Amino acid sequence: MLLHVSPCDILLASICKLLEKLQDVFPKDIPHGLLPFRSIEHHIDLTLEVSLPNRPAYRTSLEEAKEIQKQVDKLIKKRWVRESMSPSAMPVILVPKNDGTWWMCTDYRSLNNITAPIPRLDGLLDELHGSKLFSKIDLKSGYHQI
Repeated sequence: MLLHVSPCDILLASICKLLEKLQDVFPKDIPHGLLPFRSIEHHIDLTLEVSLPNRPAYRTSLEEAKEIQKQVDKLIKKRWVRESMSPSAMPVILVPKNDGTWWMCTDYRSLNNITAPIPRLDGLLDELHGSKLFSKIDLKSGYHQI
């Protein structure tokens, strides 16, 4: 009996072997601390000549306030965030996860309203036409790694 093996199957097998060989390169846990200084500096293009929004915190229950403080303390301890005296601030909200814990989300809508739009997804996908190999990345707590 002959089995048909596609080039994609062969490529996938070789990628899996490579990942197994290099597994010590990928950390099991995300390292603590802010990323080292790089020559590239992140910036957000604004559509208007306005100052950055400074939004007040939302009202929270005592339980929610404790959870927010717990999550902020954890981020500070991991050195993923640091205290700031910035004139700009955005409120956070807690969203329940399926497992009963909370996901802390920053409400950036006021900043989004004055941010220059990014390219449309359909245009970006059109640029991929004819490509054969794709990769993806899934960042755990990805926002704090930018």
